[in-house]
Amino acid sequence: MKPVTRIHSRTAVLPDENIDTDRIIPARFLTTTERAGLGKFCFNDWRYRQDGSDNPDFPLNQTEAHGCSILVVGRNFGCGSSREHAPWALLDYGIQAVLCSEIADIFRGNALKNGLLAIVLDEAEHRWLLRNPGIELSIDVREQAIELPDGGRIGFQLEPFARHCLLNGVDQLGFLLQHGDAITQYEHHQEKAA
Repeated sequence: MKPVTRIHSRTAVLPDENIDTDRIIPARFLTTTERAGLGKFCFNDWRYRQDGSDNPDFPLNQTEAHGCSILVVGRNFGCGSSREHAPWALLDYGIQAVLCSEIADIFRGNALKNGLLAIVLDEAEHRWLLRNPGIELSIDVREQAIELPDGGRIGFQLEPFARHCLLNGVDQLGFLLQHGDAITQYEHHQEKAA
């Protein structure tokens, strides 16, 4: 996992509420444990028509949404079944951060563990971002702040361990492996004490 310290991008907006994990990546694409390549299935049934062509009504297919890595979404994003494939698909699609007033707990945990910023905002800030697609934002993970185009800032909170892992580019297993010597030393000490 690469460190996530700062993200700068225009925003794309999906205002729909209750976008569940099956809408993010349909269950029929959960046949792999590889992360690479899942982006082509991200929002598959919404993004494409029955014949496989792009759905021109899907907001992320609009020209102004191309290249945006910050996604502002309607409330209760990531609800439904637990699947790590959902944040994997978003990351592989090019999304680095999801901003919302309400993000499903399991999705948020999976996202943060995999390097996708899932940021919960208050209702007023969220409504403002929904109404202003395409603005440029800078997200500073260390400062836990979103910098607005006018110089204003929106603060947000990350659980300290998730923030540490994001800033250092490690997942939970990577964190444990960083402390391998201390773990071995503790185990050796425990064996002697037994």
